[in-house]
Amino acid sequence: MTGGDTFGTARSTGVLVDAYDTLLLDLDGVVYLGRHAVPGAPEALAKARNLGVRLAFVTNNASRTPGAIAQHLNHLGIPAAPEDVVTSAQAAARLVAEHVPAGSAVLVVGGMGLRMALREHGLRPVTTALDAPAAVVQGISADLSYGLLSEGALAVRRGAWFVAANGDTTMPTGRGELPGNGSMSRVIATATGVEPVVAGKPEPPLHRESMIRTGAERPLIVGDRLDTDIEGATRAGVDSLLVLTGVTGPLDVLTAAPHHRPTHIAADLSGLHAPVVPVRQCPDGGWTCGGWTAAWREGKLVLTGDGDPVDGLRAACAATWEAAGDGRADQDAVKGALAALDR
Repeated sequence: MTGGDTFGTARSTGVLVDAYDTLLLDLDGVVYLGRHAVPGAPEALAKARNLGVRLAFVTNNASRTPGAIAQHLNHLGIPAAPEDVVTSAQAAARLVAEHVPAGSAVLVVGGMGLRMALREHGLRPVTTALDAPAAVVQGISADLSYGLLSEGALAVRRGAWFVAANGDTTMPTGRGELPGNGSMSRVIATATGVEPVVAGKPEPPLHRESMIRTGAERPLIVGDRLDTDIEGATRAGVDSLLVLTGVTGPLDVLTAAPHHRPTHIAADLSGLHAPVVPVRQCPDGGWTCGGWTAAWREGKLVLTGDGDPVDGLRAACAATWEAAGDGRADQDAVKGALAALDR
């Protein structure tokens, strides 16, 4: 829950985006899925930019350079320059540069995005433990090999500082969820007994990198994952918008732990330009939003009404999060109520 008696209320009258000067946008599952834009995303982002809102594309994906990501965005009809892109590779490189001497060798278990980011900080990317690297940095790469993982493990065993660009166990694609860097980094962690320091969401380094690069004063973090985007916003103490175009579904957000609860919820990025519909508490203890009312009755969530299903989800979240307090609601207690949203 946000402060006061409302959930998801912007700080100014009008549409949601009015309250913010910068959108810190996740990419996979928010702006695009694989090679294709999420429907409506280019139009929603163009409208935000025309309102004077800065767009920054913040991704846990460390495999591609900011230039390559910007090129992809332009191809999708979303104007972007390399400086508009903030990656976990950049956050990891800054973290390493602050930890090891200038010019140090760093073993890269990953792709060009990591190598370029390290060079920008005056570090020397290498591919073998024979170079006595001061650190090992791992990021997802489609051609990650057993040989490179082995070199990384050897270097970590010899004392190199182990950093993972991100801890995502999966990554969304047009074909479904595939193993992410968090899953791949377990190879070195398991082989050495050394846990990596993580630079990407939800850890602070990537948010810090975003704020350094954008100079945002009133940022809104926009994402599709509770365990990275939303938790990262919670840790940073800034507002968040969960969009339902990626990995998180209604049941996930209903049963979210407190640090995974977003400030706002929308079906997709068009929600940035929708009038803010407040969620209000009823005298009988239930919660309303739009044409929906949600309340707990005899240990189960009851949701009634009609209209925009996202308004129904917002009301359901307010009622469920209040009932759960600092815990998580039982899935069986809320599943039945979700059927009302599908009518």
